Amino acid sequence: MTSTVQAPRTPKTATRVGPAILALAMGGFGIGVTEFAMMGLLKEVEVGLRISTPEAGHLISAYALGVVVGAPVLAAVGAKLPRKFLALGLMLFFSVANLSSFIAPDYAGMLVSRFAAGLPHGAFFGVAAVIAASLVAPTRRGWAISMVMAGLTVANVVGVPFATWLGQTFGWRLLFVLVGVLGLATLALIWKFVPFQPTHAGASIRRELGALRRAQVWLAILIGIVGFGGFFATYTYISHTMTSVAGMPTSLLPFVVALYGLGMVAGNIVGGRIADKSVMGTIYRVLPGIAVALVVYAVAVHWPWAAFVMVFVVGGAGSMLVPALQTRLLDASPDAPSLASSLNHAALNVANALGAFLGGVVIALGWGYVAPALVGAVLAILGLMVALLSGLLERKKPLAPQEHSVG
Repeated sequence: MTSTVQAPRTPKTATRVGPAILALAMGGFGIGVTEFAMMGLLKEVEVGLRISTPEAGHLISAYALGVVVGAPVLAAVGAKLPRKFLALGLMLFFSVANLSSFIAPDYAGMLVSRFAAGLPHGAFFGVAAVIAASLVAPTRRGWAISMVMAGLTVANVVGVPFATWLGQTFGWRLLFVLVGVLGLATLALIWKFVPFQPTHAGASIRRELGALRRAQVWLAILIGIVGFGGFFATYTYISHTMTSVAGMPTSLLPFVVALYGLGMVAGNIVGGRIADKSVMGTIYRVLPGIAVALVVYAVAVHWPWAAFVMVFVVGGAGSMLVPALQTRLLDASPDAPSLASSLNHAALNVANALGAFLGGVVIALGWGYVAPALVGAVLAILGLMVALLSGLLERKKPLAPQEHSVG
């Protein structure tokens, strides 16, 4: 087996690994704030723009659509740029787009600005994951990727509650000023701490798009869409479940969301560690774990104390899957790492839409607010079936040795 292609590990580069990963994680923190804080400020947005609740929901959908569109397009277009410059460009785009949301004069302008803000989301996480993985030994790629993703999960614990309070207290548009400032801070940190790496030899749009010809890439994407859909099916309706089923007062909902976020942080860290030992083994174990957690959650939410415990468990179980999926896509397409890695975030946003839709369907059918969790359990098992198919095909046609490197 050939060795992993790494950036030259000079002493200077080695000493910058921690600050470099922290800089990239800061970008994930800002992205997490702008993606999730909108959900807690929908009522204020409705009043401010004089729109209905479904129209306000479309602003969230516009952002998700931007992620799905922008992830492959911007990653491919930026293939010939040095990765540090691509990360800087994407974060500048992200900052400007969020600041434009602050000044958007009406609903149409806000729709456009939210779509634009979503465009760099997946591509940034994709290139950030590739940079982080290239700075460490092959056996620590899962850890490095999980640390970049930690910015997104920590945002749910700290950034989103603060942004929600800020928006409710001083005006919802200040959310976008906060995110724009976080983006500009990330720019400065990336410029200072992320080492320059020359463009990979032969990098091109055509080469990046070549990843889409590989079955294992599509199977990894499908694992994310289906298997992670259950996470979002549950998370989307968590406030209704906690108040209507567990009987909690609405004043406790911020604590519920924060606990869910803490679970995501813990799961992301553990998921990165175990992915370093076995990527597919992690996927095989985590998906049935998600299914079991969601079934137990559906039963436990009838008691507030048990609901608190299971909120943390479900958040942790779902997030354990992300580092392994990110690493799997890098393994499946090492000659197009930025595109392959960014596709993971496009897949997770499709999972968001799928989970929320299916959860809404079973609620509309009158099956109750615990039904989305049971739908999620089924989706996790279906994701496991896709993973087993991927593993079976790999045994028949193993990934080439060079496909375990990060070019």
